[in-house]
Amino acid sequence: MSETREGKIIKVAGPVVVAEGMTGARMYDVVRVGHLALIGEIVELNGDLASIQVYEETTGLGPGEPVVDTQAPLSVELGPGLIEGIYDGIQRPLSLLYKSEGEFMSRGSTIPGLNREKKWHFKPTIEPSAKVGPGDIIGEVQETTLLTHKIMVPPEVEGTVQKIDEGDYTVVETIGVVAGEDGTETELKLMQKCPVRNARQIRSRLAPNKVLVTGQRVIDTFFPITKGGTACVPGPFGTGKTVVQHQLAKWVDADIVVYVGCGERGNEMTDVLTEFPELKDPRSGEPLMKRSVLIANTSNMPVAAREASVYTGITIAEYFRDMGYVVALMADSTSRWAEAMREISTRLEEMPAEEGYPAYLAARIASFYERAGRVQCVGSPERGGTLSIIGAVSPPGGDLSDSVVQATLHVVKVFWSLQGRLAYQRHFPAIDWLTSYSFYKEYLKDCFEDKDQGLEMEKLTVKAMSLLEQEAELLEIVRLVGAEALSPADRLTLETARSVREDFLHQNAFHKVDTHTSITKQYEMLKTILHFESQALAAIETGVETAQIFKLPVREEIARAKDIPEKDITKVAQIRETITEQMKQLKVADRV
Repeated sequence: MSETREGKIIKVAGPVVVAEGMTGARMYDVVRVGHLALIGEIVELNGDLASIQVYEETTGLGPGEPVVDTQAPLSVELGPGLIEGIYDGIQRPLSLLYKSEGEFMSRGSTIPGLNREKKWHFKPTIEPSAKVGPGDIIGEVQETTLLTHKIMVPPEVEGTVQKIDEGDYTVVETIGVVAGEDGTETELKLMQKCPVRNARQIRSRLAPNKVLVTGQRVIDTFFPITKGGTACVPGPFGTGKTVVQHQLAKWVDADIVVYVGCGERGNEMTDVLTEFPELKDPRSGEPLMKRSVLIANTSNMPVAAREASVYTGITIAEYFRDMGYVVALMADSTSRWAEAMREISTRLEEMPAEEGYPAYLAARIASFYERAGRVQCVGSPERGGTLSIIGAVSPPGGDLSDSVVQATLHVVKVFWSLQGRLAYQRHFPAIDWLTSYSFYKEYLKDCFEDKDQGLEMEKLTVKAMSLLEQEAELLEIVRLVGAEALSPADRLTLETARSVREDFLHQNAFHKVDTHTSITKQYEMLKTILHFESQALAAIETGVETAQIFKLPVREEIARAKDIPEKDITKVAQIRETITEQMKQLKVADRV
């Protein structure tokens, strides 16, 4: 074992500590700082001086205190026990810290990320004498009722399995032994450690061509994200970024959800921590936590830990992706992460770029989002996994020209623009349909088993978006000369667009039924609204007054379609029959 390197503190500047006597240390080595052994990471080297970002409060640290180099990069523990876990930014389990230390955890806590005492039942999926390499699946652990945890060979381990036994093990006990070609033996355990700053190895990248259904109508129908895609959710204070992230975390069509609260307010993280254990998975009826991992790094925690929390979350997400699962990561919000980078950069006296952010801001953001994707995983059996990243951005004053927003938009494929004017009108989700976009729209039709239905849905979305764009133009005319100047067809366009906005795009996150809408129900709802428009247009051409059309009782049924439970979805189709009947009666009444 290599000799321990120890230096001493010569300067403390907030979360940044400078230590001397660190000759031989490497960039991003984890160190223990001071008599309290605070966790830190080397971010700059100059001769024997090392600048360290400390992930804990540095109050009370002083010159002369020791700094010990662990000679290992910041890593996370990966293995059974991650699911249902609630961690801080450097993977310390908050529930165990609360039990051992109370409401206020002490600095320098060393509780490991995975429980060392709990035993898991391991079932091998290979035989002794089998040849294995990095990423090969060698066995399984039933971690929760919703998740089978697949045990993989760690990176850089290759050889012939000498022994592997079924049984109950803790994460640190040996489950098998692999002998390399040079005769060296490596013990296999349920747990492996992985550095957080480097992306996990993959075999190849594939096109992300399957939509990740979220149950949110404005997203799935107009601005979908794919499995393996990336999305950005910018918006000013009060527009519902966090609620959108919560909704996606609850209802997204993924096997695993990793939620990273990066620098968010404590009350918002409290909502997450109290709501998630009570939520039911819509597909299985089991608690949602049985397929979730939460990382809580609130705004009152040390600023350096915000950066670590993002890397911790993405590494855990990649680990589950490598098992062949569909994984979704929610980062709320990357602006706080960028602010942490700015503060650390300032303490290091680096040359600032635009708005004081470091010059490498765009590169860091790009390297984070590029870890998403649909991939062919390393190892056997052959398998594919997907990792989608959805990041919230909180630009000051809702300014979309902010450096963080612009750097993010350069790398993501979906842009959900939250607007204050919609939020003030109580229209939620407050995603602006005129400025948002998605480069994955072409894959929406593949969500349907019936190809004809998928192609029709594609046409319906184009028609609905056209009506919304026409509405924006017509409202300018109305403001100038009044609604009376519009033709009957234009009045119908305005009324249909209003129905699309209020009866389809508006969605109540706290309503038992409306909180989630299947893609099939979305199709039926949109088809019903546009069926009304086509029938009304035909009626207008026969001379029927628009006032009569707009007073039809069926319009109330269209508005209430969102409250129809999924099991009664045929009732939405029945509304179209009612529309046709009532329109026929209008025509007869008009002729008489």
